[in-house]
Amino acid sequence: MNSDEMKVFFALLRSAIEGNKLNSEELSDYSDNLLADMIKLSVKHDISQILALGLKQNDLLSSENKQIENYIIKAVFRYERIRCDYENLCNVLERANISFLPLKGSVIRKYYPEPWMRTSCDIDILVREEDSEKAKSILVDDNGYSFKGKGSHDLSFFTPSNIHVELHYDLVEDGRVNQCTKILKNIWDNVVIRNDCEHWCEMTDEMFYFYHIAHMAKHFEDGGCGIRPLIDLWILDKIDGVDVNKRNELLEKGGLLKFADCARKLSKVWFRNEEHDLVTKQMEDYILRGGVYGNSENRIMVHQQKKGGRFKYALSKIFIPYNVIKFHYPILQKHRWLTPFMQVRRWCKIIFCGHLKRTTKELQYNSNITNEDAVKMQKFLNDIGL
Repeated sequence: MNSDEMKVFFALLRSAIEGNKLNSEELSDYSDNLLADMIKLSVKHDISQILALGLKQNDLLSSENKQIENYIIKAVFRYERIRCDYENLCNVLERANISFLPLKGSVIRKYYPEPWMRTSCDIDILVREEDSEKAKSILVDDNGYSFKGKGSHDLSFFTPSNIHVELHYDLVEDGRVNQCTKILKNIWDNVVIRNDCEHWCEMTDEMFYFYHIAHMAKHFEDGGCGIRPLIDLWILDKIDGVDVNKRNELLEKGGLLKFADCARKLSKVWFRNEEHDLVTKQMEDYILRGGVYGNSENRIMVHQQKKGGRFKYALSKIFIPYNVIKFHYPILQKHRWLTPFMQVRRWCKIIFCGHLKRTTKELQYNSNITNEDAVKMQKFLNDIGL
């Protein structure tokens, strides 16, 4: 889609969220020929239900494409399944006297006009590390959850109705950018107890805003964050009565203010018809081609520059530094001397567990990145503060 067609796409998303209709200029730029590309892009970024609502509100669904409304029905069903298990999980933790803090979509969707408009694939909740095993026991033994494994910073479960739950016990993980760690490690000092509860916690506004930007930046560096976090950001920036200075002070401390400013500018380009500059255009192209979870080409381009060039990137695929590999093998956090053995274990996993083809492809792509593209990416990362 060209720039005018992209404007119509984002105008339809804005229309769905704000409840207003497209203006005459936007309507004149719309045609049924755009529909297939718009649907494809919305599905790629998991926002098809918002686009469908925008089309419906502007009477752009004919009898031939009425089935597009199914995206709304599916989103409502998906939300209701998650909502039921989310509320049950929160009640279980509250009764067990375990302090917990809901994260991500479970929190942000309350700011949307309808909560089903903000989809998510799982439930993310933070507990204190010392409570994680107690929580695991209660969920598995008393509530029928199936335990799927322990990661570097979370425990993975499925509810009896097959909803994925990530029970985080640490927000400091591999991939956190800039100075995020020093902010996120103090997360429990920046929460308040929810009304009528004793253990259900909520982040302060500025901390939740910081966490959203940090999470977005992490995925951005890893290949792309998708359109949805920019919609979230636009909605968070519209909340009345917030202290913008507090938000920006925390972002400054975490080294993310520049990135946040660029993301805020892009959200205004998309949803307030502000003009692109070179950086927002690059940001848009990077996000749109990456999809909701990013892609490997974006990730390799970024990581090559973060590592210091082709050779250092290739070396990093062979020898992962301790401050990264310790998150892949948590035992190293207590027994650092095992690092060489975990390096060998990782090589064996690459060779014998089906990862060799992917790793070889990544190294080939790394070697084929031109010097011109590498310089452009390095400048882009500097421009957005990453």
